[in-house]
Order: sequence, then C-alpha cells, then structure tokens
Amino acid sequence: MAYELYGEAPKADSVRTLSLSLESGDNLAAFRAKQEKRRQEWGDAYVESGRVWTHDNGEALHPDWISRRFSRLVELSGLPPVRLHDLRHLAATLSLLAGHDIKVVQEKLGHSSRQITSDTYTSVLPEILRAEAESVMAVAPRDVPFQVRTPLTIPEAAWQNDIAVFFAHGARQSGDTWAVGAQTQPASHLLGMITLTGRGQDGAANAAVKWVRDHCSASDLELVRVENFIDCYPEEQRADFSLTRFTVARSESPTVEGWALPTGLPPAASRHGRRAPNRRREAA
Repeated sequence: MAYELYGEAPKADSVRTLSLSLESGDNLAAFRAKQEKRRQEWGDAYVESGRVWTHDNGEALHPDWISRRFSRLVELSGLPPVRLHDLRHLAATLSLLAGHDIKVVQEKLGHSSRQITSDTYTSVLPEILRAEAESVMAVAPRDVPFQVRTPLTIPEAAWQNDIAVFFAHGARQSGDTWAVGAQTQPASHLLGMITLTGRGQDGAANAAVKWVRDHCSASDLELVRVENFIDCYPEEQRADFSLTRFTVARSESPTVEGWALPTGLPPAASRHGRRAPNRRREAA
C-alpha cells in the first residue's frame, strides 16, 4: 500500500518558482523534443501522465525507482556513497560557497526563515566568512609600502583558458624584513619578488595584494579572486609566514573600433509591420 502514489497538490506555501540556467533550459527543451518523439512512436499506448520526467511510454517515474536507479549510477561511477536527497544539500552548499546570499538559498530551498538555512549549513559558514573577508581585502587592500626586487611576470605556461592561478608566499627574514615571492606551486621558479619592513604577516599579505593588483592594472588583467591560505601553516608558525592565492584572468574586451551599425534591414517590411494595426482598425 505504501508503494502507491498520491497525486495531491502541494500546499500553497510550498509552491515556488525556480530559475533555470541556459544550459539546463536547453537540456529540458531537448528532453521534451525526445519525449514528443516517443509519444508519436507509442501512439495510443502512450500514457499521458502529465509529468515532466517519465518513462519512454509516458508513465510517471516512481520515487522508489528513481532512488534505486540513482544508487546504481553512484555505484557504477565509483564515487563515495551519497543519497539522492544529499543532492539538495550539495546544491545549497555550492550556492553558498559561490557567494550567493543566504536569502537566495533560503528561497530556493523553501525554508521558512534564513535562520533555518543558517543553522543547517553552519559547516560551510566559516569558509563563506573567510571568503567574504578576503574579497573585502581584495577590493580595498591597505597601502603597505614595499620594494619590487623582481618584477612580476606570469609565464604563458601558467595560463589555462585565460585563467592563471599562483601563490604569493611570504617569509620573515632577519629582523622585521619580509620577502614575498610569487610562484605557481611550491619549489617552482619565482615569478617575481617584493620585500617590506616591519609590517608582520598581515602586512605581507596586503602588500602581495597591492603588488598583484598593480600588475593587473598595468597589464590589462583582471584580479578575480584573492584567498588567504595562512591556515595551511601550524598556528605556531603563522606569525612568520604568509600564503595568499590569486586567480587572475585576461580581460580582452573588444573596443568600439571596427563596430558599425547593422546593414541590410528591410525598411519597407518594417513600415508595413507598423501600419498593420491601423489597417485592422480601419477594417473594423
């Protein structure tokens, strides 16, 4: 008896509209076209269930069948075990980590308040707060004086699809002197180096941000993301080191030169289109 489906309408406060990405919309349109083809192939035997996702003959998918099918696909993929319901939590977590406001995630999940969403996803809130703090530092870094020892150069090998990721690793030298070197990975060649005096770990990180930001401005690059990786060091060593990861992008936007107004438009057809409503009114 528990296996039977009940097609009751959801409560009014449970109905909500979800936006689809362009890719998801294209996938849905392709599926509906495939579904229409199946409807023609099955003819009178096709079941008009009124569902969006169905079997080939139009019958509704039973929740138990979906769960078992999902578990089998996860098993075949070799991924760690995950429940179908976990996809809801995964989507919400990724949305929060992507920087979306918690109110947006609350509306998507259908929670009655932001507090429920916040309490449910407290495990990712520290990462969100850290990313927010780093984004603020990237927008308005402190003006920390430093000396450029070796100009920053991002080699072609560091670029992947117009995106480059590298680290600025700082270390306290003798006294209060700090050296900060840019590298794509540990033990790799230096992409550049700066030094500063008497500013500590925070000063080294801020100087690195200012250094990279200046380089991006002078090289027509975009500073996409700044992340503080000092947590990678043991707490007792953090006072003597700094580690910041940068993500930059090539910003090759087209200029206004070379653009022109479109040509070949049919003005006569446009005029007819504008007069058509008048003719209909005259005929009426």
